[in-house]
Amino acid sequence: MRTFCSAFEAKRETAKIVGGHRRQYFTVLRYPEAVTRAVETELPLLSKTPLSWGKSVLADPVALLIDHAFLEKKAANNAMDLMTRWPDDWLPGWVETMTSVARDEAAHLAQVTRLLIRRGGRLERTHKNPYANELRKLVRLGTPGDLPDRLFVSALIELRSCERFAVLAAAAEDEELAAFYKALYSSELGHYKVFLRLAYKLGSKELIDARWQQMLESEARILAEQAPGPRIHSGSHELIFQ
Repeated sequence: MRTFCSAFEAKRETAKIVGGHRRQYFTVLRYPEAVTRAVETELPLLSKTPLSWGKSVLADPVALLIDHAFLEKKAANNAMDLMTRWPDDWLPGWVETMTSVARDEAAHLAQVTRLLIRRGGRLERTHKNPYANELRKLVRLGTPGDLPDRLFVSALIELRSCERFAVLAAAAEDEELAAFYKALYSSELGHYKVFLRLAYKLGSKELIDARWQQMLESEARILAEQAPGPRIHSGSHELIFQ
């Protein structure tokens, strides 16, 4: 997180010093460098989201915030569902961990909703997330891999969200949104690590490593198949594959 934050702040400080034309120069070049370092050092994703995606989805901030609000709501519900679904498989601290994640996600929902209302938007009645739906199809239902796979899916959604928040913080000209997404990066990074750590406690390291790599490969493919649009997990024709 430190490399992303320091580069983010360096850009802001430099922009204040030079202003005008040079500000545009640093917006284009400094931020992608920061995002690239954050992704490479902290996020084991197999594809990278370009800055152009962030600029595109931010062209409709109300639609983006509506989508984001529903994602936070679903993330809170997911944590509560995980808390009670497999009581026989509870690890030490399971309930405390899931309730903590749920509280965080509910707080994020409140924050996103406030940003949305200030921009004249309101939540809609229904919401679909084809990216998350496709990830959930990877779960080996009714097998010993069921719970680890659900934790992997949760980790993957948090992981990709981290990357997208970094890109949004880099691309946003709205300083309030930029600061919000920058702060959110750290929280979602922690959630990703929590879900992944729990999954690794449910099997041998060799088997978990192999399954995690499969899931990462599937995630990159699923994201590439998504349609573009103002959504956190929308597709981009310019995804960069590792």
